[in-house]
Amino acid sequence: MQIGRIAGTVVSTAKEPSLEGRKLLVVKILDVDAKETGGYVVAVDAVGAGVGEVVLVASGSSARLTEATRDRPSDAVIMAIVDSWDIDGSVRWRKD
Repeated sequence: MQIGRIAGTVVSTAKEPSLEGRKLLVVKILDVDAKETGGYVVAVDAVGAGVGEVVLVASGSSARLTEATRDRPSDAVIMAIVDSWDIDGSVRWRKD
């Protein structure tokens, strides 16, 4: 899993039929201090996330295990909206 921030959306008028009705979002990958790493991923949204929110992204075969992505051609899925995280008892990031 990776932590990321929703940067935008992907709009596609023609796509695999099993992806119809699924929202695709561009996620900027973050490090443990909530700084952007420079990496991006396009992920299927399984939780109703929006631009600017911090999320958890699963990739690879795990990305096809949610209700929204089961048996669908996806390599990444947004599976949680993050409220906060801490490391060694120190809060590193908290949702405003």
